[in-house]
Amino acid sequence: MIITTSEKIEDKKIIKTIGYVKGSSARARNAAADVFASLKNIIGGEVEEYSRLLQQTRDQAVERMKQDAVTKGANAIVAFRLQSSTIAQGASEVVAYGTGVVVED
Repeated sequence: MIITTSEKIEDKKIIKTIGYVKGSSARARNAAADVFASLKNIIGGEVEEYSRLLQQTRDQAVERMKQDAVTKGANAIVAFRLQSSTIAQGASEVVAYGTGVVVED
């Protein structure tokens, strides 16, 4: 499936607009990651545990968006965006969304 942040796909003709497609994932930190994060706050540097957690959350949200698009009959997504928010202390949600379209093969 083609996914792009632009409103067009170069060398492809959009023949039908399906509409809004989305996927989301919410994840909470774990105690082990919090311990490592506390140490990083003292010595500095990337908190790799959180980076991995957020990457997994983004990946899952995108996969769910793709599934939503396929279910609705789309074979591509334009105007793709990601949004994240804190939904509770220690928990974040990532939403992936865009416009599902059908493009000529």
